[in-house]
Amino acid sequence: MRKTDQVTLFPPHLQVKPFIKWAGGKGQLVNYIHGKYPSELGKSINKYAEPFIGAGAILFDILNNFILDSIYVSDTNKELINLYLIIKNNVIQLIDNLKLLQNDYISKDTEQRKIYYYEKRDIYNSLITCHTSQNSIEKAALFIFLNRTCFNGLYRVNARGLFNVPMGAYKNPTICDEDNLINVSKVLGKVQIICADYRESANFIDEHTFVYFDPPYRPLTTTANFNSYTELDFNDDSQRELSHFAASMSERNAKIMVSNSDPKNSDPNDNFFDNLYSQFKISRIPAKRLINRNSAQRGTINELLICNY
Repeated sequence: MRKTDQVTLFPPHLQVKPFIKWAGGKGQLVNYIHGKYPSELGKSINKYAEPFIGAGAILFDILNNFILDSIYVSDTNKELINLYLIIKNNVIQLIDNLKLLQNDYISKDTEQRKIYYYEKRDIYNSLITCHTSQNSIEKAALFIFLNRTCFNGLYRVNARGLFNVPMGAYKNPTICDEDNLINVSKVLGKVQIICADYRESANFIDEHTFVYFDPPYRPLTTTANFNSYTELDFNDDSQRELSHFAASMSERNAKIMVSNSDPKNSDPNDNFFDNLYSQFKISRIPAKRLINRNSAQRGTINELLICNY
């Protein structure tokens, strides 16, 4: 851990964790990824950027273990970024809303919960289509409520940008994790949080920056095409554009890490990422497939960890 006389980004005794579940979240891989951080992190590398923030498992691991001078996170999912900003700036009001939602939901039987869930989903969709900053705290609370009670904790939208995940089957979900939310609010105090395409991070990234790119994964099969976290798809052309951007940031001497699926899980001859990142070092790491309609098919597969160091 880097020693510094500067004001720290967070009280060093706090330990924080992701406040939402997220398809492709890195919770199960944090320890492995942590072992792959650049050795200069917290020393000559004193900045961190994560342009596809998602649930933020790696961000929070960084915050738990290093004192850095600047941190930048972003995502194109407007409602996700709204949630981060509400936790940063209005966490007490958010907690009050979540407590009401939790008490209402837990007190109901299964059929009543189903009615309640779909009512709240409709309200959430009406709020996110208003395109206004009003009701941002309510939207953030409903985001967490739906995330904690929907099927598999997915965030998926249709072509109109409407959240369309059905209700899950959790008996006693934790909708309001008050202590963690308060701690997360404290550590986010000096983190720059932006709703933006990953390319805008170029204004932040320099030779003192560690950058972690965790984009929507390339689907392993044509029937596994889940990358609709926003109404915009992230296809093969998008993966190519990201690889070019990562290479350009590498030319600035930034430390780059990229995660993605391993096409060789389904086709040993598929060299898509091996070719895209031929100038980088590629590691294949085991990970559990957690989202599949058939629980028998939720097994261990390889993921890619791609670094320029």
